[in-house]
Amino acid sequence: MTIEASSFATPNLSRDGLKALIPECVKSKSGQIQFVSPQAHATKKNSKTFSWFLFYSLCLICLTLVSPPAPAQSEKSIARMWNEQLLWGIRLDTARPTVHARNLYHFSIAMWDAWAAYDTNAKAVIHDEKISSSHIDDDRIDDDRKQTMSYAAYRLIMWRFRHSPNHIQTESSANRKMAELGYDTGFVDETANTPAGLGLRIAKSIIEHGLNDGSNEQNDYVNRHYTPVNLSLDPEASGNPQMEDPNRWQPLHIPMFVGQSGEQAENYPPFIGPEWGNVIPFSLTEEDMEEYERDGNTYRVYLNPGAPPLLGDDPTSSQRYKNDFGTVIQNSSELDPKDRVIIDISPGARGNNTIGTNDGNGHEKNPVTGKPYAPQLVYAGDYYRVLAEFWADGPNSETPPGHWFLMLNYVIDNLRGKKYFQGKGPLMEDLEWDVRAYLALGGAMHDVAIAAWSNKGWYDYPRPVSAIRYLCDRGQSSDAGLPNYHPQGITLVPNLIEIIDEASLVHGERHAHLGGRNNANLHKIAVRSWRGPKFIEDPKKDTSGVDWILCGDWWPYQRPNFVTPPFAGYVSGHSTYSRAAAEVLSLVTGSKFFPGGYAFFRIPRNEYLHFERGPSESFQLQWATYQDAADECSISRIYGGIHPPADDIPGRIMGYKIGHQAFKKALTYFP
Repeated sequence: MTIEASSFATPNLSRDGLKALIPECVKSKSGQIQFVSPQAHATKKNSKTFSWFLFYSLCLICLTLVSPPAPAQSEKSIARMWNEQLLWGIRLDTARPTVHARNLYHFSIAMWDAWAAYDTNAKAVIHDEKISSSHIDDDRIDDDRKQTMSYAAYRLIMWRFRHSPNHIQTESSANRKMAELGYDTGFVDETANTPAGLGLRIAKSIIEHGLNDGSNEQNDYVNRHYTPVNLSLDPEASGNPQMEDPNRWQPLHIPMFVGQSGEQAENYPPFIGPEWGNVIPFSLTEEDMEEYERDGNTYRVYLNPGAPPLLGDDPTSSQRYKNDFGTVIQNSSELDPKDRVIIDISPGARGNNTIGTNDGNGHEKNPVTGKPYAPQLVYAGDYYRVLAEFWADGPNSETPPGHWFLMLNYVIDNLRGKKYFQGKGPLMEDLEWDVRAYLALGGAMHDVAIAAWSNKGWYDYPRPVSAIRYLCDRGQSSDAGLPNYHPQGITLVPNLIEIIDEASLVHGERHAHLGGRNNANLHKIAVRSWRGPKFIEDPKKDTSGVDWILCGDWWPYQRPNFVTPPFAGYVSGHSTYSRAAAEVLSLVTGSKFFPGGYAFFRIPRNEYLHFERGPSESFQLQWATYQDAADECSISRIYGGIHPPADDIPGRIMGYKIGHQAFKKALTYFP
C-alpha cells in the first residue's frame, strides 16, 4: 500500500506537494506527498540562509498565481474537503503546535455539531441546536448538512487565519472552495432559519468559546507571565557561556530565524505555549490536573509524570541527566552514510514495542495477507537521517497534530466502502464516519497540547543543544584524576566523548584537527558526532558526515536558521501527539494495523534529504501498525538532536492515556 499523492489532502504544501503545485518554482522529482515537511537546505549564516529564504519566498509568490487543485467532490466527504482547507491554512501559518491542535479540535467540533443538528439522538459539543431539514429524503438532508458544514468551516477559517502571515492565500483558497460548492460567501445572516444560517451560528458559538477558553486568543496567544531564566545561546558561537541554570529552558539567538510559512523573523520566537495548561480541555478532568506556583504565578499541570533528570546535588538524577544527553550524542554519531552499518527496517524486524519501551522485534506476519513481512536492509546512517527529516517540523508543515490528520485522511481513503466504526456494526456512511473520527482525533490532539505543554511550561526543561554544550563547557565528570574535571561535566565514553590530550593531538591521530592555535583546545572535550551545517556548501552535493568535533560546537541534525523548536523539551510533543493519535486511529478503525496490514513511504536516492545529500540508496519507511509509526516518530527526535530519551517515554505513556480518554469522551456525543 503506497502512500502517495492520491492518498493525501490537497491543496498541500509538503515538499513534493509544493513541487506539484508550483512547477515554475521547483522541478518535481517524485510526485509523492509526505506526512511532514522536510527541513530546508542547510545554510551558512549569510549567503546560504538567504538562498533558503529566497527559495520559499519565490514559492509563496507563485502560490498567489496558482490555484490549489480541488479534491473531487464525489470521492470525499464535505468534512474531509474542509479539513484539507484547514490543513492548507495551517501550513501557511506560523508554526504553533498548540494553537493548531486547538484549531483542528474546534473545526472538528464544527463539523460534528453541524452533523448532529440533523440527528435527534446525537449530542452537540458546543452549539446545541436542532434543525428540521427542508427535505425529506436522505440525499437532500445530506445537502443541507453539507451547506451547514461549509458555512461553519468557512467562517472559522476566515476568523482564525485573519492574522496569518499568508492570510490572503488561505482566504483565497477558502473562497474558491465556496464558489466551487456553489455557496454565497456574502451571506452573513446568523439569524436565518436555514442550513447556511445554522452554519454561521455554529461558527459564532465556537469563536465565542475560543475567546473565553484560557488560550488568550484575543491577544494572539501571547504569554501572560512566563519569562526564561537563561539568556540566549548563540549556536553559531562555540560553547554555552550564557546558561546559568542547566535544568531550565534556554532561548536561542538566531538573527535570521525562518518560520514554518517561510517568513523571516528578526530573532528566535519566545517560548510557545508555556501557560497552555490554562486552556479548557476536551476529555481531561480536574482529577488529571495539579496546580503549582512559581514566581507568584499558577501553573496548571495535567497528567504530571514527575520531574525529569536534573543536574544538581542528587548524584543519581545528575548521572541520568548526563547519560540522557550523552545518548543524544551517541545517536548523532550514527548519522553517517559512510559507516555502512546495515539494519533491517521492515515491520518484520522493527516495531511491536511494549508501551513506553523500544523492546519490539517486529511482527511475525501481516494479519491481512497471512504472510511474513519481507526484510528491507538499509544503511543505518541513511535510515536515521531520513527519520530526523521525515517526522520533523519545518517550513510548510501542518505541525504534529496536523500530520496525524493527514494519516487519518489516508486511512479514510483506504477504508472507502468499508467504514465500520470501531471495525464493527453496520456499514456507516462516509460523512458520519469522518466526523466521528475527526472529533475523536481532534479532541485527543487538543488534550495532548494542553497536557504536554502544561508540563513543558512547568518543568521548563532544556534542549540538547543547550545541555550538551553546558556540560562540555564544565569539562568531564568521570575521573577527578584526569584534566578538566568538574562534577557537572559530561560523562566520558571511549570513542564517543573524550578529552583532547597530547597523544590524541599527534599528527594523524583522531583529534589532531581540533587542537586550535598553539593547541588552545588541549584538555577540552571532543565528541564523535554529526559535524553540523557549516560543513555543507551545496546540499545537493555535500554531506556533513560524522567526525570528531569540539563538543562546544555540537549541533542537532537541523538547519542553521531553525536549530531547535522555540519551547522547552520535557515532555516530547511529538511522542505525546503520535501515541495519542495512534491509539485513536486504532480505536476508530477497530484495528491497530494500517488498512491492508502495511503502509510505506518511498524515499528516493539522493533526493529526499534537503539540508545535505542523501540518502545514498532508495528505500521505504514501513509500518505495520499506527503504534509502530508513532514510536518511530518518537525516536526520530532523539536522532534529530531535539530530545533526550527522558522527554520521549513519559510522552508516549501520556499519549496512550489521552488517546483512550479522548475516544471514550467522543463516544458520549455519538448516537
